[in-house]
Amino acid sequence: MCGLAGFSGTSLPDAERRRVLGRMIGSIAHRGPDGQGFHVDAEGAALGHCRLSIIDIAGGDQPICNEDGTVWIAFNGEIFNYLELRADLLARGHVFRTHSDTEVIVHLYEERGPDCVEALNGDFAFAIWDGRARRLMLARDRMGVRPLFYAEHRGGLFFGSEAKALLAAGLPGEIDPVALDQIFTFWSPLPPRTIFRGINELPPAHLLLADDKGVSVRRYWSLDYPDAGEGSGASQSRERRLRDELAGLLADSTRIRLRADVPVGAYLSGGLDSSVITTLMKELVPERLRTYSVAFESGEFDESRFQDEMVQALGTTHKAVRIGAAEIGTMLPAVVRHAERPILRTAPAPLMALSRLVRDDGLKVVLTGEGADEALAGYDIFKEAKIRRFCAAQPDSARRSLLLKRLYPYLPRIQGQSQRYLETFFGFRADDAQDPLFSHLPRFRTTGGAKAFFSRSLRASLAGYDALADLREQLPAAFGSWHPLNQAQYLETAYLLPGYILSAQGDRMAMANGVEGRFPFLDHRLVEFAARIPPDLKLKVLREKHLLRESMKGRLPPSILNRTKQPYRAPDADAFAGPGAPAYAARLLDPAAIAGGGLFDPHAVAKLAAKHAGRGSLGTRESMALVGILTTALWQDAFASRAPAAANTMRASA
Repeated sequence: MCGLAGFSGTSLPDAERRRVLGRMIGSIAHRGPDGQGFHVDAEGAALGHCRLSIIDIAGGDQPICNEDGTVWIAFNGEIFNYLELRADLLARGHVFRTHSDTEVIVHLYEERGPDCVEALNGDFAFAIWDGRARRLMLARDRMGVRPLFYAEHRGGLFFGSEAKALLAAGLPGEIDPVALDQIFTFWSPLPPRTIFRGINELPPAHLLLADDKGVSVRRYWSLDYPDAGEGSGASQSRERRLRDELAGLLADSTRIRLRADVPVGAYLSGGLDSSVITTLMKELVPERLRTYSVAFESGEFDESRFQDEMVQALGTTHKAVRIGAAEIGTMLPAVVRHAERPILRTAPAPLMALSRLVRDDGLKVVLTGEGADEALAGYDIFKEAKIRRFCAAQPDSARRSLLLKRLYPYLPRIQGQSQRYLETFFGFRADDAQDPLFSHLPRFRTTGGAKAFFSRSLRASLAGYDALADLREQLPAAFGSWHPLNQAQYLETAYLLPGYILSAQGDRMAMANGVEGRFPFLDHRLVEFAARIPPDLKLKVLREKHLLRESMKGRLPPSILNRTKQPYRAPDADAFAGPGAPAYAARLLDPAAIAGGGLFDPHAVAKLAAKHAGRGSLGTRESMALVGILTTALWQDAFASRAPAAANTMRASA
């Protein structure tokens, strides 16, 4: 895990190229505190790298080249099957100077060209300069674990692991209003769009080629599901076979993610997914394992007792960071600087504190349970959609809608609501059932309610734009033929997972402290296998991740194995209320400051702030709005190069 940056095709003088490249890498040095390296090509290409040394600590410095110096690479991430690939390349006559996984990519590129990405099992983002072809190649892993940004600038193509690197190269920090609208709908922009006008994000499973003929971007892998009804009605023997295959894939995925020349720890939340991974790690590496978790002062969010139960069952050496609302408020400006975007939830903040704990304890690598809920149907939204379809079939039933209360025992506000409220909030309208976004409409509508606070000028710039229509147009052609559960899984896996969970909550918070997260559930072999599992073996009635639970019987404490999913949450608006509220909140919510920012209505925001100060607690939609407004203002403080453009200028980004 590292950081990379560079450019090609620009006519910058040699001395200036070196200075620019140095600034770009310096801006992301937190990603690789163990060293920096640079390569500036006579043909105009420049690659920079900051290293977090994990594999081949002594010999793996980057950028790395092939035998004759015609192919150079700067790489971020890990190739988990590099040992197998290396053995094959050695047999083909390639000569290696290091034992790093990075050099494997160089020689694989020599063999296969850009198609080399298809052989890689890993979490990666890399840049290859091919001096013979005078071509730059950028690539990103299938699931979007590692970030990569690019922009056309000063006659060339600039790229980096974070947008900061591109800003350091001179790109302006201008806001894209369409991206802001998308964040206030989906929690993240739809790639390749980013919150920065003119800066693109390479989407997951894509590669970019830039040469004298121009720039092209193409997808090299797709997440696909069988047609609805195909392979349904699994027999007991088939269920056992699929259960065993899942267990084998997960064990192998975990095994290869333990490859490192430094110690590897684990995040242990107390939920099923992290408990599964930690158990597999303990079975594979019997020596004492170090585990880490977040504990909350508020019992509404805290899972300490489950964490303690797993620690005792496995005998790990465990440390936890205890977080309260005040700490979250204090951390949020740094969170936004690392996330590089407005966020609607404060959940990334405790994870940044957790990565600091890991690094302070001397570790650089942790395995975590992310991806299980997306691949194996663990989220409440999947059960919720199933119940909503069940209710839509008999909209006059007085009992069916009450099933929704059973899904959210951890949300007191839901428990006290009437049937009419539940039907309105969760959406039982007949036309909704035909919408390809049916499973996620309640979420999108709840989040989108925060856009009521947009300023008049921002609304004008967005006139005619519909984020939901934009998403519908991006869906695969086969989407409509998939089972409803698989449709919902695709929306989570293709958008929220890389757009928010693996970025704002994942890569950015871990790399803020130079910690690499690895995700066994996101091995593409396992993801492809899970897509073929019959829906009723993933969500059996309302039992989420059924097949995963069956595969771990007898290996986890029953209380963990049978525990209902409790999503990771943190105090949101409460982080800005009471005596511990951060001083910046009042400053940024001041009507004059809001008016100066140009993005939100000062009067509407003042009413929201007064309501929060007077009552101290807001509903879900209002809480998300408050966090979104504050973090947008923090983003402007950190990155905006000038005040928002006029409405007609902003509209050009749409």
